[in-house]
Amino acid sequence: MTEVTLARLGLDSATNSYVVILRELDGKRLLPIWIGQPEAESIVLQINGVKRERPLTHDLCKALIVALGGTLQRVEITKVLKSTYYAELHIATSAGLVVVDARPSDSLAIALRLDAPIFAMDDLLTVVEGEEGDEEDDGPSFGLPAPEPLPTPRGEMTPEQLKAYLEQLRPEDFGKFTP
Repeated sequence: MTEVTLARLGLDSATNSYVVILRELDGKRLLPIWIGQPEAESIVLQINGVKRERPLTHDLCKALIVALGGTLQRVEITKVLKSTYYAELHIATSAGLVVVDARPSDSLAIALRLDAPIFAMDDLLTVVEGEEGDEEDDGPSFGLPAPEPLPTPRGEMTPEQLKAYLEQLRPEDFGKFTP
C-alpha cells in the first residue's frame, strides 16, 4: 500500500464523466478513478470549504462515525475488477477495527471530511507519460496545462454554480491507464 493524495478533479472530455486523480505522496505515480457527478460535487464542496444548510450524505457518514465514537484511520483503494474500483474504510472503534466496503468516490469524500489518509494498492498506481524523469515539479501536471486554482466561495454555491465550475475542469488526456 502506498499513501496517495487527491491531486486533481476534472471532467474527462473523452467519456464526459468526472475523474479524480490520486498521486502517490512522495512520488509521481497516479491512479485515475472515474466517479459520478454527485460524488464530484461533494468532493469539490469539501475542498472549497462550502457548508450546506443540511448535511449531505458524506457529511452524514462523518457524523455517524464520530457520534458512534469511531475514528476513520484510513481509506484503502484495494482493487479494480471489470472497470469497477473497490475501497475500504478502516474505522477504529472501542470494539476494535471495523473495515467497511465502500466505493472509492464515497471513501474519498468521507476521508476529506475526516482528514484521514488515503492509500492505494501499489499495482494500481501507474506512471503517466511525460511524468517520469521530470525534474521540475510545480505540482501535479500530468502532462496537462496547469489547472486554474479552485475558487474560494464566499458563501454557498448554487447547484448551477457548482455544475458550471465542474464543467470548466476539462483535462484532455489522463495518460494510458489499464487496470
